Amino acid sequence: MEFDVVIVGAGPAGLSAACRIKQQAADANQEISVCVVEKGSEVGAHILSGAVFEPRALEELFPDWKELGAPLNTPVKRDDIYMLTSEQKSTKLPDLLVPKTMHNEGNYIISLGNLCRWLAQQAENLGVEVYPGFAAQEALIDENGVVGGILTGDLGVDREGNPKDGMYTPGMELRAKYTLFAEGCRGHIGKQLIKRYNLASDADAQHYGIGIKEIWDIDPSKHEQGLVVHTAGWPLDISGSENTGGSFLYHIENNQVVVGLIVDLSYSNPHLSPFDEFQRYKHHPVVKQYLEGGKRVSYGARAICKGGLNSLPKMVFPGGALIGCDLGTLNFAKIKGSHTAMKSGMLAADAVVEALKAGREGGDELTGYVDSFKSSWLYDELFRSRNFGPAIHKFGVLFGGAFNYVDQNWFGGKIPVTLHDTTPDHKRLKKASEAEKIAYPKPDGVLSFDKLSSVFMSNTNHEEEQPVHLKLADPSIPIEHNLPLYDEPAQRYCPAGVYEVVSNDDGSKRFQINAQNCVHCKTCDIKDPAQNITWVAPEGAGGPNYPNM
Repeated sequence: MEFDVVIVGAGPAGLSAACRIKQQAADANQEISVCVVEKGSEVGAHILSGAVFEPRALEELFPDWKELGAPLNTPVKRDDIYMLTSEQKSTKLPDLLVPKTMHNEGNYIISLGNLCRWLAQQAENLGVEVYPGFAAQEALIDENGVVGGILTGDLGVDREGNPKDGMYTPGMELRAKYTLFAEGCRGHIGKQLIKRYNLASDADAQHYGIGIKEIWDIDPSKHEQGLVVHTAGWPLDISGSENTGGSFLYHIENNQVVVGLIVDLSYSNPHLSPFDEFQRYKHHPVVKQYLEGGKRVSYGARAICKGGLNSLPKMVFPGGALIGCDLGTLNFAKIKGSHTAMKSGMLAADAVVEALKAGREGGDELTGYVDSFKSSWLYDELFRSRNFGPAIHKFGVLFGGAFNYVDQNWFGGKIPVTLHDTTPDHKRLKKASEAEKIAYPKPDGVLSFDKLSSVFMSNTNHEEEQPVHLKLADPSIPIEHNLPLYDEPAQRYCPAGVYEVVSNDDGSKRFQINAQNCVHCKTCDIKDPAQNITWVAPEGAGGPNYPNM
């Protein structure tokens, strides 16, 4: 099938780009065909975010979003920020000491999945073709190195890749003059394109965190709609910089809260388990006071790009561009990436429309996207936040937080120094023999839970008989290299129990991959110390089915 524009991923970046292209085309009386492919079973099925949402980009895209019924139902009422100093103690930060980027007046607590469902409706109303359940497997690249669309994965093949009787549907070539990649953090085609076109040659290493999130129905007497709670410190490092992160607890509508922990994937202790850190975090009195007597109704996990401006690769290549978290536009100082993803998609859309209007056919680079990005509020915002992540990595939560307070509140993000962190997250692990072992408490089934019951609540499902989508470059590395050196950290960094080290009858060990459990967080692709695991898209519609994440 042929289109003017193909967009990979129906997240905030991809859908905003699609809507903007159609809006601009209508204004210019121009016919531009746009197709969005989405690997989830429906739009929003794979979307997971906190999320406190800044409506700036939405107001530019749809100034009448309120009349159109955008699901922004809970304005932020108050920000509470705590430093958790131990498993029982905490200190609440006075407003004066909170960095400007953490103030949320004018923002909304939302389900990003539901916002994307709404954006997809607007896109379809504008004439965009949206195809959920189709996983883009690779970019179509011609002999001149020009991207000309994508190839979707085959449906109905067995573990060896052979067609299953009566079920096989071959993948489709979706050809385009321009292709925008909006796969989210660590997109698997985006990763290939960055390598193929050497897009990251002038950038710092990208950095990541894993966000683990639950939705709870809570006692109405403990619910305060619009309350935003953030914490730093326990159960992660307070003064050190080796195992850092932070948490969120947001009171949404219908007597529900969303609660989550972000663990920086720069952590050094291979015994650390982000999932188990999250489970014990919920027992802290600051968090427990809201969850006690409540019921967990949903679970999920997703990696986030947090390198910011210093880690942005080159944005364009012949025939296409990276947008949103495929590019890495999240503003980690605000813990917000939705408005920045939307804006990047809109800027790329403007460049596409301009190119098509000029009669260009996609063999070139969208330099208009790069130019407009550099003169936009998006660039300015990312520039002002460029030091946040490196400061935390270098100085820890306490001193890095103090640096950021000075940078944001005294210098408006324009302190005359730029910090860098050039060590990739997968190179930060200590050897297991040199790291402190962590004894995690058993889940109580009330506030804390095990991995398998959690995965069940993510509604994750994959067609059982299909090729394993977690590829090992060298199958011997997990047992022969990672196990003796790092006690095979995949057993712990995966929040879904995908990876196990199993003992055979003869006493030897084997590495087992339970691909059916995968919630598509991509942490294994990022954190494996040997960079031996590659995540690729499984059969379309496989993975989690998040209702309101």
